Amino acid sequence: MTGTKSSQTAKNVVIAVLALWSIISLIVIVVWSTSPDLKSSAQYRAELQKATEKLEGSRMVWAKNKAALEEMVEEAREQKAVQQVRIQVLLDHLRATNASLEECQQQNVVLNGNISVLQQQLELQQQTEANLTSLISQQKDHIEALQQNLTQAFHQTESCFSLQAAAQSQTQAAQSQTRACQSSQQYLQRQL
Repeated sequence: MTGTKSSQTAKNVVIAVLALWSIISLIVIVVWSTSPDLKSSAQYRAELQKATEKLEGSRMVWAKNKAALEEMVEEAREQKAVQQVRIQVLLDHLRATNASLEECQQQNVVLNGNISVLQQQLELQQQTEANLTSLISQQKDHIEALQQNLTQAFHQTESCFSLQAAAQSQTQAAQSQTRACQSSQQYLQRQL
């Protein structure tokens, strides 16, 4: 857009300069031809011829410059068209990139939410693990106490069995003594 404006401005400036130079040349020629000078008409004709040749040369240069400027303007238009196509392609890529970026941002929001949920679950599991560890420790203490109680009960049972066996032995001994006493008593009664 800027290239087209600057080339158009340059073209207009060159055309204006050439037109101004042509007008000034014509004015100079008219002034010279009407000025009361002592030059001969041949000199004036020669000068007019030179001025005319210069004017023709200037017109040819102006025509060449105009053609060159028009060619430059056409090239600038073509470049502008190519650049507009490139800009459109870049805009399409930018839109696609923005859409992809927005999708990634949404996925990041979802992932951050999932991470928060997982962190909460992890904290809950850690708390559960700590509770279970404490419970296991309590259960171990309880099992040790039960084992101690069982050992004591076993020893007490063995002691009771031993006492029972001793009591049975004493009962048998007492019964034997009772029978011996009864036998002695019966013997004594017979003697009487």
